[in-house]
Order: sequence, then C-alpha cells, then structure tokens
Amino acid sequence: MTKHIRITHLPSQQLLAEGPLGWGIAPFEGNLYIRRKYLLTDGFKPNFIPGLCFYKFLYVWLDLVWGNGRKSRNLGWLYWLPNPLFPWIWFRVALPRIHPELMVEEFEGSDQS
Repeated sequence: MTKHIRITHLPSQQLLAEGPLGWGIAPFEGNLYIRRKYLLTDGFKPNFIPGLCFYKFLYVWLDLVWGNGRKSRNLGWLYWLPNPLFPWIWFRVALPRIHPELMVEEFEGSDQS
C-alpha cells in the first residue's frame, strides 16, 4: 500500500487529481506537482501571466475554468521552462497544498496505478 492524494475543487465539487504520492503527485515546497496521467480535468487553462522563480525558472499561471465559464483565477501554475535539476516539476500542473478552494486528502491506496 502506498499513500495516495485526492484533490477536489470545493466550489465546483470537481475532482481535479488523484494518484500516488511520490513521482505521480510530487510534493515540493508545500505544493503538489501533478503528472498529466493523474490530472482528472482539462479545465486548467493558461492565462499567460508569466512568473519567474530564480531557481526553478519560468512558469505561467493557470486558471481553472468550470461550470458556465466561471473561473478560479491563478489556482495553479505550470513551469514551461523548468530547471533541469528538478524533473518532478517539469511540465506538470502545480497546485498549492493549502488553498481555500482546494481539499487535499491523503489515503492508503493500491500500488496499481
């Protein structure tokens, strides 16, 4: 059994991601970096607001578009020019572990993902 994470967007009750903690959903600096395989929505859209981290490099903010065009602005981000020393952040949707619109649950799950 391995630890799994489930991430739900509370306002829409939409399940955003679910997968194994580790390479599937990588925790780093209080955030969760999600492989596309474990992302359960296509609602994350780049809003083209760029960002720069001096050691993780360049990213773009993502809005979550849900129900009737409503948006949760700047809910996540994606490193589109990531530092090659951090492969667990490469081209993954990142979400903050602590955000008022997100519920993050940890549970024991099957190793077969």
